Amino acid sequence: MSLKFRFAVVSDLHIALPHTIWDHPTRFHLVEVSIPALEIVLEHLAQLELDFVLLPGDLTQHGEPDNHAWLQERLLKLPFPAYVIPGNHDVPSLLPDGHSIGLADFPHYYRKFGYDNPEQLYYTHELLPGVRLIGLNSNSFAQGQQIGRLDDSQLDWLREVLAATDEFVLVMVHHNVVEHLPNQSRHELGQRYMLENAVELLQLLREFRVQLVFTGHLHVQDIAHAQGVYDITTGSLVSYPHPYRVLQFHQEQHGRNWLQIESHRVESLPKLPDLQQISRQ
Repeated sequence: MSLKFRFAVVSDLHIALPHTIWDHPTRFHLVEVSIPALEIVLEHLAQLELDFVLLPGDLTQHGEPDNHAWLQERLLKLPFPAYVIPGNHDVPSLLPDGHSIGLADFPHYYRKFGYDNPEQLYYTHELLPGVRLIGLNSNSFAQGQQIGRLDDSQLDWLREVLAATDEFVLVMVHHNVVEHLPNQSRHELGQRYMLENAVELLQLLREFRVQLVFTGHLHVQDIAHAQGVYDITTGSLVSYPHPYRVLQFHQEQHGRNWLQIESHRVESLPKLPDLQQISRQ
């Protein structure tokens, strides 16, 4: 059986309704453009014959309940299915703190976007006949600190899922699995964007011949390859150059896989016609 499908990846939306936007000297995300930029992207994607869209985390500015509620309502209006996972900004604390939701709250907001079981922070879903998505949770908390790591129970679950399927598998996880910058896994700053136990995950994916992983977090547009796995990381809608991707997958009858990737960007907004210039500066 040959496979052919078309989908989009839009990452690190950092959705911020006007009343939730906070200013701080260290804030460099242009969250003011999050909603108008997303609307332009969704308008474009609605014109395409997509099978689904992937949103690999950092959906909200900082896990605000209002921002999560707005996004899940907006995703319900799409003409194609959407699938999400949490980023570090979506669940900045283990428990709700009055400003942000807690880690366990996330699946309850997105029951129609992958989380058929809202009591579990990761999931698997049949996208199309012969095509399966695995959405992972890379947010862990140790001694009060948030780190990018897959816990042991999640890795055990992943092994069971991969062993039980003969479908073509796509994996989505927020933190990077393959280095996108030189020495990323050994640099103090670069490590923040890598999955702490990326080596374990790569070994598991390689064992079951999973080729495609979709990540975010780093706010760069890049494709990296290691051990037979391609880590396709997509930049942020609130960071230069405000990119998103449209992808076409084709599997020939003799088993050769093709993935055509187009990168697009939000060039301007009604209130910011010079968005690209301002954002780059």
